[in-house]
Amino acid sequence: MRSYVENKISYETIELMEDCELYEIKSSDIQLFYATNLEIANWGRKLAEIELIKTEERFISRQLGTAIDRYKKLLEENPSLINRVQLGYIASYLGISQVKLSRIRTEI
Repeated sequence: MRSYVENKISYETIELMEDCELYEIKSSDIQLFYATNLEIANWGRKLAEIELIKTEERFISRQLGTAIDRYKKLLEENPSLINRVQLGYIASYLGISQVKLSRIRTEI
């Protein structure tokens, strides 16, 4: 959001780990769509709201939840991810070390 809203370098980078189809739209073009089409503007607002809620949930989970709870939620929401993504990336996403992730996986 930072790069989109403030036109600054993002805090995050995205790396594709599987073959994907990507679509690109320039920020100036989407701003024009928002200014000229209420349906597209509302779609953009709803998308931003959904992403904000996801970010809030991740933040609260890291502050209040345990690592094992975060891992269980990941398994529940994305069970196939565990077989497709390196454990180091999963540990990083969960905010824990790979050693801690291995212990959690053994415990479960």
